[in-house]
Amino acid sequence: MQLHGWIIYNGHLPGDRFLNQAKTYEKAALDRGLSANIVKNNALVSFLGTHTTHVLQVDEGKLPDFVIFLDKDIYLAKQLESLGIKVFNRASAINISDDKISTYQVLAQHNIPIPKTIIAPKIFPVETVLDPMFMDRVVQTFGFPLIMKEAFGSFGEQVYLIHNTQQLLDQMHALKGRPYVFQEYIDTSFGRDLRLQVVGDRVVAAMYRQTEEDFRSTAGGVRLAYEPTAEEAALAIAATKAIGADFAGVDLLFGENDEHIICEVNSNAHILKLLSCTNINVAEEVVDYIINIFEH
Repeated sequence: MQLHGWIIYNGHLPGDRFLNQAKTYEKAALDRGLSANIVKNNALVSFLGTHTTHVLQVDEGKLPDFVIFLDKDIYLAKQLESLGIKVFNRASAINISDDKISTYQVLAQHNIPIPKTIIAPKIFPVETVLDPMFMDRVVQTFGFPLIMKEAFGSFGEQVYLIHNTQQLLDQMHALKGRPYVFQEYIDTSFGRDLRLQVVGDRVVAAMYRQTEEDFRSTAGGVRLAYEPTAEEAALAIAATKAIGADFAGVDLLFGENDEHIICEVNSNAHILKLLSCTNINVAEEVVDYIINIFEH
């Protein structure tokens, strides 16, 4: 029986960036003899009733055997799973990965190295007096500069380098109502990191990223194909398994003496820049992994 799959991406996002990634996965599936088509998340309607749970399709057709889920619409992923469809990555993994606080909590529970982190207490988005004692404790713990990072964000855009008390206070006011963390600043990793792409039990591709202009490696700069060490690969695989993902892009920072620290685990990692850098098509690796799951 020919396997049939959906590649789901967010249909509300502008431009072709996310669609092109979905097309890469679709082609990998078709090239391997599978039936596959791209589906926007907003082309599906998750319907719930007292005696029914199903998905209404704008373009009616049979439900897939599997879904490659390139979105963060966790409720839709859960709905598909409730219908017995195999979803890669599953909703629970996307949920942990999308929430950086949850990611750090899970990694810490598995004794996987992360930056020293303080979770900001919940602050409601109304006029609230910030606790100066809490701010003092943060500064005493990390000193300056320090990192503030929102729990939800992509491409490094919700990460802030804080140099003094006034910046700290201003950013805390700006983030009221949003979950975030304070972290130690890893100055030995200024503008550089490693991206390791894990699929199953293997690192299938990796690249070194560096920029001289920003503390975040995602802000342009150079990307070079990279051959990870056995230790680096083991760390990335352990982080992927800790969050329960089948595949993930794992970002490693360079600590003192170049020991590695997990920065993020991306369950929906973008693969096209990795493809252009390494000439390795991660989509093909993911599809092969899915085929193997069904065959065993």
